[in-house]
Amino acid sequence: MTNNSGVLQKTVNLLQKAKMISEADIIRLFTRSDPNVVLGPGDDSALFRPETGMEVAVSIDMLVSGQHFFADTDPYKLGHKALAVNLSDMAAMGANPRWATLALALPESLIKIDTKWVESFARGLLELAGSHQVALIGGDVTRGPLTICIQIIGEVAKGSALHRSGAREGDDIWVSGKLGDAALALLHERREIKLEPNEFAECLNALLLPVARVDLGQRLVGLANSAIDISDGLLADLGHILERSNVAATISLKEINCSVILKKYFSHPKVINCMLAGGDDYELCFTVPEERRSKIDKISQETGIPLTRIGKIIMGEGLVVLDSTEKPIMLETTGYDHFHTT
Repeated sequence: MTNNSGVLQKTVNLLQKAKMISEADIIRLFTRSDPNVVLGPGDDSALFRPETGMEVAVSIDMLVSGQHFFADTDPYKLGHKALAVNLSDMAAMGANPRWATLALALPESLIKIDTKWVESFARGLLELAGSHQVALIGGDVTRGPLTICIQIIGEVAKGSALHRSGAREGDDIWVSGKLGDAALALLHERREIKLEPNEFAECLNALLLPVARVDLGQRLVGLANSAIDISDGLLADLGHILERSNVAATISLKEINCSVILKKYFSHPKVINCMLAGGDDYELCFTVPEERRSKIDKISQETGIPLTRIGKIIMGEGLVVLDSTEKPIMLETTGYDHFHTT
């Protein structure tokens, strides 16, 4: 990252002197060298060389201002999150992220006066890319409503990728980390709940600086029967596993791991929904045969990542959430839907 940061700063210094920014200037902000890339940004397409014996995993995510983030979001954190949500997809497949492309639409107001916004966004994205050895190999930039679209490309050994379709009757259902803080931050932003300033700051970091469980995903290869990352909410994403695997599940509300902050507001009617259906958690939900429990517990101890067993895969259809008295809970929504209007 040292060389990349130097290139970034030199480019910024030139732009600040010129008091203007062009499409080529923006592209240079995101350009970094990588020995594993045959041909990077600057040509009609990029060229990369996958390792022998590996399959290529590809995913793409789009973030739109006003839909996925607020217009005044810190650009550094936005750059981080834009890549983190893609890294999370790689984690869910047990893949090693290697390369990424970026398509960026920028309103004129963010680039006309100075480069501070795009500089900060680039730094957030590239620092996270560097920490995972991901090379940004190309993309596109245009003028328009603020929109960020990243495609990520990874590798996984042939035949070993984790799928949504592998859950089997008797599997334990596990979840990494804690759920609900990101959605709780949004409740506060929408003035539907009032958090203390320190509580909001912690929940906002959960929303804007998610940790992609890339290493965990790779350790689950050969152990988990199925996996998915929790982007739209636990119930919705676990539901995708159930649908693809043709099975059903029961989960226990009291077993789901959440923060002290979320527990404090548990009596609020919308807070349980944050944990079950709020989304933006980017934790992993995965199913593992019961006889492998000790191996998952060992991974949790070695990585320091909380891994919680929350339920069971059963035969049939559907998903049942049980409260502390083992009674089913009825919920209005099961997760985020891009085309649902309220």
